[in-house]
Amino acid sequence: MFKFAHISDIHLGPLPRLSLRELCSKRITGFVNWHRKRRKHLFVNTLDLLLSDLKTREPDHLVVTGDLVNLATDIEIRLSAEWLNTIGDPLHTTVVPGNHDAYVPGAHDKSVKAWYPFIASDDDPAAWPKEEHVFPTLRRRGPIAIIGCSTSNATPPFSASGYFGQRQARETVNLLRKAGEEGLFRVVLIHHPPIRGATSAHKRMLGIRRFAAAISTGGAELVLHGHTHLNTVYWLHSHHGPVPVVGIASASQGPGGHKPPAAYNLFSLSGRPGAWNLVCERYGLTPQGDGIALENSHVFYGENLSPLSIVEAEKIL
Repeated sequence: MFKFAHISDIHLGPLPRLSLRELCSKRITGFVNWHRKRRKHLFVNTLDLLLSDLKTREPDHLVVTGDLVNLATDIEIRLSAEWLNTIGDPLHTTVVPGNHDAYVPGAHDKSVKAWYPFIASDDDPAAWPKEEHVFPTLRRRGPIAIIGCSTSNATPPFSASGYFGQRQARETVNLLRKAGEEGLFRVVLIHHPPIRGATSAHKRMLGIRRFAAAISTGGAELVLHGHTHLNTVYWLHSHHGPVPVVGIASASQGPGGHKPPAAYNLFSLSGRPGAWNLVCERYGLTPQGDGIALENSHVFYGENLSPLSIVEAEKIL
């Protein structure tokens, strides 16, 4: 049995003190949004409760699908790197960036460089890559292959879209095929939901069809994402069968907001290629905000059960 957990959209707070120079950019809109909305519902103690409960489940690996910070200031990026080292080591934790981690031009590279030990492919010995492109990445952990993709890029004010380009799609296909040939259970990490209509137009992922084609061609068993702050299950259809696409609420969301409170998904994997068993348990913040409880359980793969047979059931969850 191999267990891995998924959290997303950390949005570590509170916001640091910003200079006028830092505010003279898209950050001014994020600064106002934080003080008008986010700070009322995103709490550090909620994140602490969630992580404390998660550790009691003793997952073998933790994946984080982006938005560790809010405005991608230098101090936020530095503090988030320190935070990553408190929740686990790079061997047992994998990260991909989100749109907030690339809030302004140049922030994406700073974020990736600061978190690189938690991002780098297994076969990359460098502390920081010399080549221009980092993603996609491939990390092997037990029976799973973790393929990290990035949709993170700087966007204009009032936009939070992501982009998945042709080069990354081609290389993702190659990594998926390679992992499949090795008999590994392929888990793809991405921040934006690769599903049409999953979020509003100004927050959507550009390159959804390209990503779907990569999954269909290369093959995958599971896709994990964040961005929407929602607990969702979608499906991508591929030549190899339907692939579950699972989203999770923000790990810092307190009770009482219009989005569901903080949660994490715990996946338990056993079996072998062609006969995988995968169960997903979602643990979330209680309505009182004072604890974490089991909310739901899904069987995605199992004996005498194919993903196709439960697609309709999952659509109504």
